[in-house]
Formats: sequence, structure tokens, C-alpha cells
Amino acid sequence: MMVGRDCASSEYLVVNIDLLKRLCETSGIPGREERVRALIEKEIKGLFDEVRTDAMGNLLCRRNPRGAKGVQKKAGGSRGGDATRVMLGCHMDEIGFYVRYIDEDGFIWLNPAGGFDTRNLFSRRVMLCAKGGDYPGVMNPGGRPVHIASMEDRKKVPEVKEFFVDLGMSAAKVKKTVRVGDMVVMDEPFMEMGDKVVSKALDNRFACWLGIESIRAIEKAKCAHAAELWIAFTVQEEVGLRGAKTAASAIEPDIGIGIDVSLACDGPGVPKSESVTVQGEGAGLHIMDGSLISDYRLIDELEAVAKKHKIKAQRSILAAGGQDGGAMQQAMEGARVAGVTCGTRYIHTVTEMIDKGDLKAALELLEKWMVGVK
Repeated sequence: MMVGRDCASSEYLVVNIDLLKRLCETSGIPGREERVRALIEKEIKGLFDEVRTDAMGNLLCRRNPRGAKGVQKKAGGSRGGDATRVMLGCHMDEIGFYVRYIDEDGFIWLNPAGGFDTRNLFSRRVMLCAKGGDYPGVMNPGGRPVHIASMEDRKKVPEVKEFFVDLGMSAAKVKKTVRVGDMVVMDEPFMEMGDKVVSKALDNRFACWLGIESIRAIEKAKCAHAAELWIAFTVQEEVGLRGAKTAASAIEPDIGIGIDVSLACDGPGVPKSESVTVQGEGAGLHIMDGSLISDYRLIDELEAVAKKHKIKAQRSILAAGGQDGGAMQQAMEGARVAGVTCGTRYIHTVTEMIDKGDLKAALELLEKWMVGVK
């Protein structure tokens, strides 16, 4: 039995950039998260008392209470035991595409899985993940290139359905290699840049990273925690919070924390009143978006933990969008839910950017809060 210790020290908190890199560079769109799930399963060995995959593909991981002074509470939450049941929602999927059609010339046409701003899709390198392997390609919209385009052509912003993938193969080889339903993802490397990390899929591999590393920090420090902790690595968030709905129905949490990125519109061209979060100002205490209104008591608790441990944190409201917390809040009998986020520049592009200091703040805040839940 683990005996609790004082977890005020942050000596066990390590910003594991290598893990974040591997998570971001692993392909996994809504409905095809299996590669991300396999990576996570390897990383979490020894951290949980139960790990299972449900019918939708959610990876549900339970860690029983480790009681202070050798007293271990029984797992079960208010719906079957005397330990508070806490669920973290961390979605595994990134926005991407499915192959919908292969034409007679071998060009591949796409159906989006997630929300795209087509202004960010021009001349992109992509990876097509087929049954026989992964194949690099380039994505462009149909139409005349700049040298022969009219002025009207140049003003037009294509729709997603006008973009196609060129694998550089003959039409015959493409038709032998590619099937309708194959996955296509952006193909850009993770990089560290100054005080930031930059990558595709930080939305929401950041949350997967945070879910793993917060529990790893608790384990390494041998921290007591009275709560039953569930980390749900969920599927299909980008197409409607689908995995979180079934995961929360199975877990029935008393308290839910939706872990996700949020906007950091703190650069040129956006009024400060619309910045949502500011990079370098710490973890986001996510009060409201299009899917969720956080429990004000949980926001106050998280903020109090941040102040006690001198962790940078900032309150934020996102005018639209949604995250897994919205599904947790409404599942079964409902739960008290709040969001913990990390302000991210250039969301839903291949240049998503997070401040390293904000990563550490989110990790420290979540770890300190979880060990304090009664």
C-alpha cells in the first residue's frame, strides 16, 4: 500500500518534450485513433490499476485511491463507494481527412473529419495511411496556378471539397494502393522554437500528454490521493464530443475536468479583448465555450491551488467551439465539470504553438489539484 507524502515539492515534475513530440507526430483522425492509443498504452504501464478499451475505442484508465497515512479509501465514487470519482477527458483525435474518391487520373479527393479553414490548406504535405503502409503526398486545390490564373481566380478561396491529394504515382498504382476510407493527415514535424513548441495535432495531443504526465508525477512522488482518478483518452471529439459521451456514461464521474487546448489570439490583428488567453501567463481556467459552462466552485478551487503553489493561471472564455467537458457535464446523472486548457496560437493548422512555461504550469496545477481532491 502506498503511504502518502507531502507533494508540495515540484521536483518530480518534468516537461517531457520527447513524449509530446511522439504523440503529435503519430497519425490519428476521428475514428482512426488506434495508433495514438497504442502509444499511450505503452507509456502508461504501471500507472493505473485498470486499463481497458471500450467499443468506441476510448482508452479508460483507473487509478485507485492511495490514502494518506496508510488509509486507502474504497473506489467507487458517490454512485457506489466512498471515494470521489474524478475523470479527465483527453481526446486523442486530430483533424484530418478520409479518402472519398479516386479519379481516373489517380488524384485523391477528400472528406474532412474535423473543422478546417481552407486558407490554411494550400500546398500542404500530407501522409496517406493505407493498409499497405504510409505514403507521402501533396495537397492542393483544383484550378489554375498563379501564372495562368485570372484576377478573379486569385480572389477565390476554395472549399474543402475542391482539394485533392497527389501521391506522385501512376493512376494504376494509386488504385491498387488506396481505398476509399483511408486516413489522410498533415505531414509536418514537431519542433522546438525559442520558448515554444510547434506542431500539428497539439490539439489535442497536449491533453494526452498532460493526462499521462500528471499521473506519472503523482506516481514518482508517491503522493497520496483520496480520489479515484480516471483518465479517459477519448475518440472523435473533433466531430462532436462522441467518445466522451460514452466514456462519461461508463465512468459516471462526480467531477470531470476537460483537458484541451484553447485559443491564444495574442498576436497581431486581433483586439486584446478577443485574445482568450495570453501565452506565458500560465494554464487556462476554462470557464465557458459553446459546449460547456464550468462549475464555478471548481474554477475557484483550481485557482486557489494555483495561488497556493505560485503557479501561473489565467481565466478564459471561448466564444464558440467545444470540448470533452461539455459531454461529461451532461452524461447520465451529470457531473460537476471544469476545463483546464493551454493557450495555443494558430489552432487547426500545422503551426499550432504552445509556450513551454504554460505546459509546465498546466502539469503542476493538475497534479497538485488531483492529490488534493477529497
